[in-house]
This record gives sequence, C-alpha cells and structure tokens, in this order.
Amino acid sequence: MKKVLCLGAGLVARPFIHYLSEHGFHVVVASRTKNKAEKLIEGCKNAEAIAFNIATDDGLLEDLTAKVDLVCSLLPYTFHVKAAKVAIKHKKPFCTTSYISDEMKALEDDAKKAGVLLLNECGVDPGIDHMSAMQIIDHVHNNNGKIISFTSFTGGLPAPDSNNNPYGYKLSWSPRGVLLAGRNNAHFLRDGKEVKIPGPDLFQSCELMEVPGMGTFEGYPNRDSMSYIDIYNIPETKTMLRGTFRNTGWCETLDKIADLGLLDIEDRFLDGITYADLMRDLTSAGDGDLKEAVAKFCKIDKDSEVISRFEWLGLFDERAIDSKINAR
Repeated sequence: MKKVLCLGAGLVARPFIHYLSEHGFHVVVASRTKNKAEKLIEGCKNAEAIAFNIATDDGLLEDLTAKVDLVCSLLPYTFHVKAAKVAIKHKKPFCTTSYISDEMKALEDDAKKAGVLLLNECGVDPGIDHMSAMQIIDHVHNNNGKIISFTSFTGGLPAPDSNNNPYGYKLSWSPRGVLLAGRNNAHFLRDGKEVKIPGPDLFQSCELMEVPGMGTFEGYPNRDSMSYIDIYNIPETKTMLRGTFRNTGWCETLDKIADLGLLDIEDRFLDGITYADLMRDLTSAGDGDLKEAVAKFCKIDKDSEVISRFEWLGLFDERAIDSKINAR
C-alpha cells in the first residue's frame, strides 16, 4: 500500500486525508497537536497520527519523508520550502495547494536532478481554476482561435442555505491566510493596459458581478495575474485578470478592518486587555461611545452594516482577550 505524508491538520486536511484513505492509500498525518490529527483521522481505516513540529523536528521530518511515497504540505506556506528540500533529498514527490513562491521556484533544478515532481497550486484556487482555464484555452487554440480577453473569478463561499452570518463567509482554510491575502498587491492587464493596485487599496477596487442562477457578488483582483499570460501561453490576450469572489459587503468591511490596523503584522501584545480596549487603542478613543468613535475613525455611519459586523465579531465586547493570543 502506498503511503502519503500529510504535514498539517488544518481546515483543508480532512477531505484530503479521508479521500486518500478511502482510495487505498495509507496516510500519515503529522501535526504539532497530535489530538487534532487524531480527530481528523476518525473513521479512516488507513491513517495514523504523529506529533510533529516542522520548526524543530528536523530529524523526524527526515525519517517520515524517507518512509513514504508522497509528501503533501498543508502547513503555512512559510514552511513549504523546508519540507520540499527534504523531499528532494529523499527523492520523494512533493505537493502543496499554495502559490509557487520564488524560494520554491529556486528548487526546480535540484528537483529535476533528483527526478522529483514539485507540484504546487493544486487546490481550488489556485488549482482547479488552472485546469478549467487550460481546457478552454487549448480548445480555442486547437481550433485556430485566439484568446483576446481572459477573466477568471473564483470564491470559496458558503452554500446559500448555510450563508448565515453577516460576513457571508466561513473559514475553510487558514484564518491568518484569509486575512493576509487582503494585504496583497494586485497586478493585471485590462484592454492592453497594465493596472497595479497596492494592497491598502485592494478592497476599494471591487466590482459587483452577476453570476447567472446564483446572484450578485463582489469581485476583486487576486495577486499577480500578469505571470499567467506566459503560464497559460496566451501572449495575444489584451486582458488578463484573475480575481476573487466574495459575498456583498465583504470588501467594505475588510477595507475598514485594514484601516483600523487589524491586518498589520507587527507584534502586538494583548495581555490583560479586552476587545473593546483594543478598539479604543486602535482608534485613540476615550471613554465615550466606542461604536461612535470607531465609526468616526473609519469614516462611516455608526448605524452602518460594517459596525454591525464588528459588533457580531465581538470587537466591542468588554471581554478579555485570551492570554495565548499574543502573536501577529
């Protein structure tokens, strides 16, 4: 029986693990929190959980990699390259759902020399969207046609009957990753002109888009679309735009979250303060009406849906922030 090493036991790991187990693969789930991995493999006939910390367990990473047929990293993207280097050393194929980083690209020659496949961007977006795109592009090219405009939008959104919170969104991958994606610059081609949008302006650049049979969504540009002109082999195109779908209201809310500094990545120590204290600190509010102070800081109405969403999150609560939450 072939063995697969799954590094990480986060939100996207469960369907991956269960699918492989149900299709005759033995899956080794390596996670910093072993009981988290054990819960993920409940009901799996061909799976085991192992305590593993990618930051410190170098020897264990070597041992685990040597004993499997495939390594899949579902860890935070900053750890992919470390795991990929070990996979190359042991001549094991490696995959991840994350975008290809410059550091990962730098491993290409070593991987080729080792005869190892490094497969990145194999999730939904990026991933399945690439395959559907190339299916269309190849069909056009094979029939002597040209692509003069390419636009693709994808969004992992809750099903309509489960869309029951004011954000219109539910976390299906790293919460930190969701928020950090809102800091990315965007670069795309529209009608022959390059457009660059800095991260702080990203959510001000959304458009309302109608999806037949589904309704109206907000769409905003996703990272660097320009590189896909070469990747998709469509040098003739005058428009190249890859974007993200969200339910309406998301962009304005995330824009104000960014304005408040809640997307900043510097260390912020939060011992002994409440969520309301944090909001007072971010807005330099005094002892008056906190919602009013936040609304004034964000330049919106106190009765706006954005303020209601902040309240739903608990950002105005006089509830102590967990002492463990001192990270970025």
